[in-house]
Amino acid sequence: MIKKYILLAALTFSLTSCLDKYPENAILSGQAIQTVNDVDQAVIGIYDSFKSPALYSGNLTLLPDIQTDLVYGINGNTGAYGPIWRWKDILSNNTDIENVYAGLYDVIARCNFLFDNVENVRAKISDDKQLDKLDQCCGEAHFARALAYAELIKLFCKSYEGDDAAANELGVVITTHYRGDEEIKRASLKDSYEFVLNELDEAERLLKLEEDFNAAQTPLFNSPYFNEYTIHALRARVALYMQKWEDAVKYSSKLIDCGYYRLSSCTEQYSPGISYYKYMWTNDQSTETIWQVAFTPTSYGGALGRIFFNYDFSTVRPDYVPASWVLGLYDGSDLRYEAMFQPMQTGYSHKLNWPLLIKYFGNQTFTEQFGILHVSMPKVFRLSEQYLIRAEAYCQLKDFAKAGKDLATLRSARLASSGNIVITEDNWLDQISDERVRELYMEGFRLQDLKRWHRGFERKPQAQSLVSGSRLKVEKDDPFFVWPIPLHEIEAPGSVIQPNESNK
Repeated sequence: MIKKYILLAALTFSLTSCLDKYPENAILSGQAIQTVNDVDQAVIGIYDSFKSPALYSGNLTLLPDIQTDLVYGINGNTGAYGPIWRWKDILSNNTDIENVYAGLYDVIARCNFLFDNVENVRAKISDDKQLDKLDQCCGEAHFARALAYAELIKLFCKSYEGDDAAANELGVVITTHYRGDEEIKRASLKDSYEFVLNELDEAERLLKLEEDFNAAQTPLFNSPYFNEYTIHALRARVALYMQKWEDAVKYSSKLIDCGYYRLSSCTEQYSPGISYYKYMWTNDQSTETIWQVAFTPTSYGGALGRIFFNYDFSTVRPDYVPASWVLGLYDGSDLRYEAMFQPMQTGYSHKLNWPLLIKYFGNQTFTEQFGILHVSMPKVFRLSEQYLIRAEAYCQLKDFAKAGKDLATLRSARLASSGNIVITEDNWLDQISDERVRELYMEGFRLQDLKRWHRGFERKPQAQSLVSGSRLKVEKDDPFFVWPIPLHEIEAPGSVIQPNESNK
């Protein structure tokens, strides 16, 4: 099926599809990229593929958090993502998981298509500006491929427990060509992460900013494009997942200390009644966003907020509501709460009144001017995550004073009172866990966090929660912390892809 994704994906770059046979007026894949402009259009297609509702504007963001303890299914809901939420009903033919797998390999296929054709273009040109443009395009494609593989590893592989152990754990299928005779089998977890790091090395070489870059005139924050600092952000995240604590500190520090990004304050007002932090969610504009998937009213992806509202311009009928324990994490001075949650009476017959997740209600312009509901631009990398990464890495390095300082800096931007916090060897993991929930709620991190911390969780019924799934106890290292490889991958003729423990 990976071969199928590769065949199907590439010629959505406004080219005629070419599968086994080419229609008479089709452009053959070997002729599809002939100029620098063709390469640039291919890169636009790569960015566009991240709009898929299977990825950051939908499944890839929502499923890992729905699967855990952050939300509850509500009586009367549509059943969306039900098997994922119930945990025990996750099957290897689950279409929501299949779509994530396919969506990420679609990104990879587009990158492979570009790389298989770009050298033919390079050989034809000598103009320095055009060659620089090719380097930029290739750098963006290397980063996109690294990001897609990093997400696949996060979801479909076990946690990284050191180089020796990772060398004997299953990773992901690595493909580097659009069409080739590569064996379709899983690399080791160590080799899979090594591939991501090598891709980031190449991306950094090609996308490094000029020394005379003026951030004041060309701000990096809120960028829809990959650059040197999105590379640092992914490096920091990957280093944390690989338990490379010094690297996690090194790369998160590049973001925190560069001066190009600034935490969005909950106390400073963008306009009367709207803080800079809230404006980040209502209008998709922020000085702390390192990279977000850019949407327009005529070109956008999924609707992150739909399952939390299902608003029909009359009533709200959410599929999922926040867990009460999550709501209890925010104290009275935490201004994130009022920006993220709002009590509403639902339109169900039981009339449940509950704080709903308004941070994904939707881009205000899209809603008010175009009637597009619940569509927000996914913020894949934010500065706040970098503070959390560095704080956790400092804790692992036993430097609890620096960890506390980073958490205090983040909290000071979010609280009406002092953000000071005491971190010790005994409490650090609980403090990091709670702050990651408060800051990154429903942004797709919880499943990976619990997996790499080797922690389980428990659900207990709350008001109007569904019977099936509301009472659940998951032990640490449960097989379903690692998603099953899609069944069609395992059963494809000639497949040598090994399953996960969760495949059944």
